Amino acid sequence: MKDTRPVNLDLTTVKFPLPAITSILHRISGVALFFGIGVVLYLLQLSLESEAGFERVTELLRATPVKLMVWLILAGLLYHLIAGIKHLLMDWGLGESREGALRGAQVTLILALVAAVLSWGMIW
Repeated sequence: MKDTRPVNLDLTTVKFPLPAITSILHRISGVALFFGIGVVLYLLQLSLESEAGFERVTELLRATPVKLMVWLILAGLLYHLIAGIKHLLMDWGLGESREGALRGAQVTLILALVAAVLSWGMIW
């Protein structure tokens, strides 16, 4: 039996529910962290190499673009952590209903926003 319903492949016209958006952002933050970890490891390696390397990293971290990059990596890490905890709770059967999934997505976004603001305050 052939399905004759129209297929909408334009993702910009689809209204995603909030739990789907938080899940997609969790995946995006994971990919971004994969690339961002290289920057963090480079700065760590440079800072541990010598006293001059440590001074260089300290100097780099005073620059606004580097601070912004470090904050973005940290905010992404915190979001990924919070969303990952939400997924673990869902694996245990918590928040599997439609209302529970919506509430979990709301809590995830609020906690991630609070964590991002607090990390902004720590960096600046």
